[in-house]
Amino acid sequence: MKRFWLKIMLVLAMLTVSTGISAASSSASVGVNVLLNTDATPSVLKSLGKFGTVLTVITEIDALTMKVKVSDIPALEALPFVEAVGLDAERNIAPVDTVAAEDFSEGVSTWDLDAINVTEPGVGRTVEYDGTGIYVAVLDTGLVGGWRQFFPEERIAVDLARSFGGGGGFAGTVSTQPNKWENDVNSHGTHVTSTILGYNMGTRLVNGAAPNATIIPVKVLNQNGRGWSSVIAAGIVYVAKLKLGVLADYPVVINMSLGGSALDPVEKEAIDFAIASGVIIVASAGNSGESGMGYPGAYPPVISVAASGWIGEWYTGTWWRSLDVSDPTDPEEFYITDFSSRAKAGQDLDIAAPGSWIVGAYMVNSGQIGYYFLGGTSMASPHVAGIVALLAQKDPSITAPEAEALLEGTAIPLAAGTRTILDPNLGWVDISWGSDATGSGLVDAAAALNALIP
Repeated sequence: MKRFWLKIMLVLAMLTVSTGISAASSSASVGVNVLLNTDATPSVLKSLGKFGTVLTVITEIDALTMKVKVSDIPALEALPFVEAVGLDAERNIAPVDTVAAEDFSEGVSTWDLDAINVTEPGVGRTVEYDGTGIYVAVLDTGLVGGWRQFFPEERIAVDLARSFGGGGGFAGTVSTQPNKWENDVNSHGTHVTSTILGYNMGTRLVNGAAPNATIIPVKVLNQNGRGWSSVIAAGIVYVAKLKLGVLADYPVVINMSLGGSALDPVEKEAIDFAIASGVIIVASAGNSGESGMGYPGAYPPVISVAASGWIGEWYTGTWWRSLDVSDPTDPEEFYITDFSSRAKAGQDLDIAAPGSWIVGAYMVNSGQIGYYFLGGTSMASPHVAGIVALLAQKDPSITAPEAEALLEGTAIPLAAGTRTILDPNLGWVDISWGSDATGSGLVDAAAALNALIP
């Protein structure tokens, strides 16, 4: 049945909030994403052209972007070949805290990798798998120009890296932008990548969740860390086509440390297409706390990740490289951050992973390497994406539903509660959370790998 869900008053209300266009401006032009129930044939495109300008066609999922007048949206929805119409939804990243870290003279492990049970300080890796043969597409801001100072060249799939831009209707079509993927000035995508791979720190290497995986940088957010769902959809479809083509013989994982307040129907279709093509998608839950989860993380087929913290992460007198999480993992030593998005009705939160005070590669000024502590569900998601890469290395045939069920079934339960933690800016503080903040609990890579029988 056709879904007439985007009514004119809803459109105007959304525009008032998200774009600043007055609710009285029904003649205003906006960017919309259109999902078809048939192919985008010349006759279909001609009919659509009567209501506005067709900008970009995504043939793989029978979708397109358009610029139309608000007043024409109901008529556009009523066309027999239109399945759904949605406003091009804004997407962004939102690290909560940044603190410069200057002394990285020692150490190969971090508390967060110890917490997910892939490394142990003074020991190194504690699991058999390292992500060899697995591709992880990081849909983000791309990599900084000096990325070779952080990562080995052989770990970055330069030939497959892409940048997508535009979107939003006002900006025009969704386009590819050659080489822009490695000219990022935001550093968010670089930090996320460093959690998956690890990174070079002077003369030392810091471990990662899946240090021998191959990263495909896909830039879908601009230099300010913002973008549009139409561009996200294009990036997802691109990765899905790789899986159906040159990467048909390799497991492929997508990490999306990004989100927005609503799920665009074209973005949803792109996700469904990618998962049906064999791609496993991991995304951050969002940094909106009690306001609820972001999308696409809240969409059930996606493996969504909340941000957890450890009560020992910032003890005075103990530097980050010396922190050692208790073995076996004690849930009484962990908490859910106050910014981590809680699951509201109709939203699906799957798992929690470290997302508080995560050290990673970061470049503040072009050409000047650095390392920062960042906090956010953006930092939690790549921990899980790395673990999924380990699972796919052990069993290359693993599917998205199987990976999600395995992670949830082996998670360490974390009940609702309160912890007293040391915040470097605020001192000792109490942080509380409810059962809507934890998903199935704390992710446990070792347990998931042990439970996986190929």
